[in-house]
Amino acid sequence: MRDLLFKDFGWKLFSLLLAAFIWLTVHKIIEPRGVAESTSGMTLTYDNLPVLVVAAAADMRDYRLLQTTVSVTISGPAEVIGKLQANQIHATVDLTDTSTVATAKQRVDVAVPSGVTVISVRPESIGVIAPPPKH
Repeated sequence: MRDLLFKDFGWKLFSLLLAAFIWLTVHKIIEPRGVAESTSGMTLTYDNLPVLVVAAAADMRDYRLLQTTVSVTISGPAEVIGKLQANQIHATVDLTDTSTVATAKQRVDVAVPSGVTVISVRPESIGVIAPPPKH
């Protein structure tokens, strides 16, 4: 009876570990992804993110923002949010359309990596001071 358990013990242990590895791999593949992502979602807020002005290359005016930073709240899977850096979130004010530059406030656009969703941006719009065009 003792030989039945301990004979070739190394091979038996190896077989057990290999079977467990295969089972975990198959289980991970067939697990429904929608359920896993919805239960592991995280929300995070980044304060004081700098806002960049995007203007046409030919427009050499020195635009000034009344507020230079925003607060952005994002959401996404825990593994993505855990690795996310503040420098991967880009807040911009688009001034390429010269017809909208004269308006009091401009909308803040936020670009984030795939898998991440923008929940809110505070403030949503920022005042821009546009000096007269230089000739």
